[in-house]
Amino acid sequence: MSRNYKFHNPEGVYFVSFAVVEWLDVFTRNEYRDIIIDSLRYCQKEKGMEIFAW
Repeated sequence: MSRNYKFHNPEGVYFVSFAVVEWLDVFTRNEYRDIIIDSLRYCQKEKGMEIFAW
């Protein structure tokens, strides 16, 4: 993620999207999926991120 993208309003709700091109393994291999899930859980626990949908 670029350093140009900053979230200035901690109370705001933001839509975050990304494109995945030729990254099929990320969604089909359990070990890669687990890394993504662990990263999201870390952000929820340590940074207070709320995930409304994915």
